[in-house]
Amino acid sequence: MINSLNDTISAIATVLGTGGVSIIRLSGANAKEVISKIFYKNSKFQQIEFKANTINHGFIYDGDTLIDEVIVLYFEAPKSYTGENIFEIQCHGGINITKAIFDLTIKNGARIAERGEFTKRAFINGKLDLSRAESVLDIIAAKTQKFAKMSAKNLCGNLSIKIQEIRNEVITLLSHIVAAIDFPEEVEEPEYENISYEIKKIIKEIDKVLAGAKTSNIMRQGVKIAIAGKPNVGKSSLFNSLLQYERAIVTDIAGTTRDIISESIDINGIAVTLIDTAGIREIEETTEANKVENIGIEYSKRSIEDADAIIFVTDLSSQITEEDEEIFNLVKNKKFLIVGTKTDLPHKNDHFENAIKISNIKKEGLSELIEAITKLITQEIDNENNEFLTNARQQEALERSKVALKNALIGTTNKVEQDFIAIDIKAALMHLGEITGDDVTQEIINQIFDKFCIGK
Repeated sequence: MINSLNDTISAIATVLGTGGVSIIRLSGANAKEVISKIFYKNSKFQQIEFKANTINHGFIYDGDTLIDEVIVLYFEAPKSYTGENIFEIQCHGGINITKAIFDLTIKNGARIAERGEFTKRAFINGKLDLSRAESVLDIIAAKTQKFAKMSAKNLCGNLSIKIQEIRNEVITLLSHIVAAIDFPEEVEEPEYENISYEIKKIIKEIDKVLAGAKTSNIMRQGVKIAIAGKPNVGKSSLFNSLLQYERAIVTDIAGTTRDIISESIDINGIAVTLIDTAGIREIEETTEANKVENIGIEYSKRSIEDADAIIFVTDLSSQITEEDEEIFNLVKNKKFLIVGTKTDLPHKNDHFENAIKISNIKKEGLSELIEAITKLITQEIDNENNEFLTNARQQEALERSKVALKNALIGTTNKVEQDFIAIDIKAALMHLGEITGDDVTQEIINQIFDKFCIGK
């Protein structure tokens, strides 16, 4: 961070746009001084005597010019989000008013907050540990309500409490070994069998946390599903039906979709990015007329490669073709579902026996398709072992901690000097500390908070 953490910072904490209320947030030792220069009780510029944790009504002025009638909340240090004095100005929503008040705070002594600086200060001032700070980012970025609820558990300390429990076990074990090393005449060296037993117990606890890693990743990142098939089989109609609104253009002209269209939907708590692709077909001669369609077909093939799963669409009202077979060969080595469309028309295609039969016009078969999609994308979700939500950084730290403990375990088996075993156990403790922030570099801290939005 280039700027000083001792500065008083200001940011617009709500989405900038037209709305009922906007919030400008200030934090820092001089926040009261800044607010006192612009916020008054009435038009006679009567100063407000701020009391801790109070709501104050008044007016924002730029010199003699009235800007807005506002409410100001005062949270006195250390009982605030950042652990510093915080003022939140609640003004009328609107870009111009909000920006004018924000500019006034900067003009009168605050500086613009950096990304995640409010939460970073909360971490530095001991209001949050690092895992809880990261859960704030998860809640903000949550694509589904289910993931937001899971993230809220971490905000309440679900993960940090567990990691701290494991760290305490490691510290206890390490202290016994170190005490015997430092005071051999007074403290008896722990039995290797006892050290081994404790290490195995700690590894099991780490495994419990890691058990939900795959589920955490799926819930956080979501799943990409590409809808693929030859032209005019009903891909865009299916895309619109799943979204429940007309997003893609639909005509009976083959090759209507020329580009990739994607939208996100919530399927039983999992964020699914649906990708409507251009119909794949062989174009023998490239002309000016079909040049764009050719590009779209290439994009479609890339989307199939990049997707986590495929919905392969075939038209039940027409005979199977070589194009159908060729496209199916592109998707058969991935997770896929087969959907047969146009069941409202006379049936001519029984080639794919496992096809989920739907009619986009009559909206038939969609509930069966949603159920099939749910089963497909939840195959790797472990509903019994998803108590702890972790991100990639935390998972890596847990894995490194396990490696260090396993090295210590080898040492106990070989009965090496306990000084060497202690080194590996210390390494395990350090990696666990990376999760909570007890042992973490400034570079990692900056990387985490740089992902936040300004104002949080």
